Amino acid sequence: MSKAGLLRSTSIFSAMTFISRVSGLIRDQVYAWTFGASPMLDAFLVAFRIPNFMRRLSAEGSFSMAFVPVLAEYKAKHDQAAVKELVDRVAGTLTAALVVLTAMVVIGASWIMPLFAPGFEPGSAQGKLAEEMLRITFPYALFISLASMAGGILNSYQRFAVPALSPVLLNLSMIAAALCLAPLMRDWGYEPVLALAWGVFVAGVLQLAFQLPSLAKLGLLPRPRWGRAHAGVRKIMKLMVPTLFGSSVAQVNLLINTGIASYLIVGSVTWLYLTDRLLEFPLGMFGVAIGTVILPHLAGRHAVTDRQGYSKGLDWGFRLCLLIGVPACLGLVFCAQALIATLFQYGNFTAADTRMAQLSLMAQSVAVPAFLLVKVLAPAFYSRQDTRTPVKAAVVSVIVNVMLTIALLAGLLWLTEIGRAALASAGGHPLQALGRIPGAHACLALAIAVAGWVNALQLWWYLRRAAVYEVQPGWRRLLRQIAVASLAMTAVLIALLWCWQDWTVWPWWERAWKLAVVVGAGAAAYGAMLWLQGIRPRDLRGH
Repeated sequence: MSKAGLLRSTSIFSAMTFISRVSGLIRDQVYAWTFGASPMLDAFLVAFRIPNFMRRLSAEGSFSMAFVPVLAEYKAKHDQAAVKELVDRVAGTLTAALVVLTAMVVIGASWIMPLFAPGFEPGSAQGKLAEEMLRITFPYALFISLASMAGGILNSYQRFAVPALSPVLLNLSMIAAALCLAPLMRDWGYEPVLALAWGVFVAGVLQLAFQLPSLAKLGLLPRPRWGRAHAGVRKIMKLMVPTLFGSSVAQVNLLINTGIASYLIVGSVTWLYLTDRLLEFPLGMFGVAIGTVILPHLAGRHAVTDRQGYSKGLDWGFRLCLLIGVPACLGLVFCAQALIATLFQYGNFTAADTRMAQLSLMAQSVAVPAFLLVKVLAPAFYSRQDTRTPVKAAVVSVIVNVMLTIALLAGLLWLTEIGRAALASAGGHPLQALGRIPGAHACLALAIAVAGWVNALQLWWYLRRAAVYEVQPGWRRLLRQIAVASLAMTAVLIALLWCWQDWTVWPWWERAWKLAVVVGAGAAAYGAMLWLQGIRPRDLRGH
């Protein structure tokens, strides 16, 4: 695929993903308005985090990173019949494994949930509800993993729109569940938040079914067959085992911190969830789009030993990530309160919730460029079927996250006045004391951000050491252009936010138009300065 083709495919994917993210934003607004930062919503978010983690592994992580390069190799070296055989065998083997895993989780939910939310009191209403919702939501992992396989096939054939649009079905299903089913659940005597769990279940079925007609048009609609002995399946499994960890380090860190957040004050899980969702705008629209488009491109270049095309594709990805990541980072940090107040402060979501979510959003947003770069750096290794190197970086990143989380929370407890007071009131019990300190969740967000940078820098160093990437001309000029444009954008944001300070006190319509002015002016300043320095849309197509 040419550079223009990469940009065009990324634009299509980003456009479809934008629709998905907007519908996801509406979904989260419905959550906040309907349930607020409540214990019951915390329980759902933890229960959904587990199958959603499986989605990240499959859709954006280990399965895709292992499956797509092998599929690209089969496309390049074998006929259509061999490709179809691979698809059938992978579908059958994946389905069998997921059915067994789903049955184990559904049966063992009461033992599994305490591992992910140890702070939920055993036997409490919140803990029991989380277990029940895990049983309902986990089959989503089965359906969405098969949907991700379908998406990987379509992406390999440059059919990016349908896979990118399918998450909209999840959001629509969840919105319908919250607005229509939740009141009925209340009338029937059930906890209303259970409606969200059933919305997840239905969404998994819809997302899989949505992609099957497109597969049929390619002649690759799977006829699932057991394929443990198939050479392609064995190769995917061999590649997939290391990538289970390496490609999903950010989600591993988030999963760990969700467990820790269950010990903190009520609402911490929700505040961290909303932080993650706002970060998903730049990461989902651009990072995942670039990574999804570039993986089959790199795998194809590697399969035909086109080293120069491989290197130029990577360089294009890095430049696009920084052009997007730097202003996204600055915008999220400076506009954190404005964004959260405008998008979520309605109904049961209060001004206090806005201030708490603002802290974690500011802390975690500093790693947006790193998270974006990882979406290109990881495929650089997986496209060459090197699955071990990202694991080395991931292990270090997770260790950094855990150690820094412990260090930050310990410092909060023993080195601050509010921490020492909480310790005294909790009789010296650290976990109980942390549950009494507002804002402790921001330490978890900051630890994830630092771990993200550690992961990205390690992958960059390993890539340079492997000597498979040649830096293309023009980087110094590009970095200077990004720096100047970012300074101009920052000046505009600071000036406007100095005029409009406390966003929690205004009615929704006033917040909305002021946020539109702030975001629009900042984006215009950034784009104008890039233009004045000579950057044109054609420059994004490559050298």
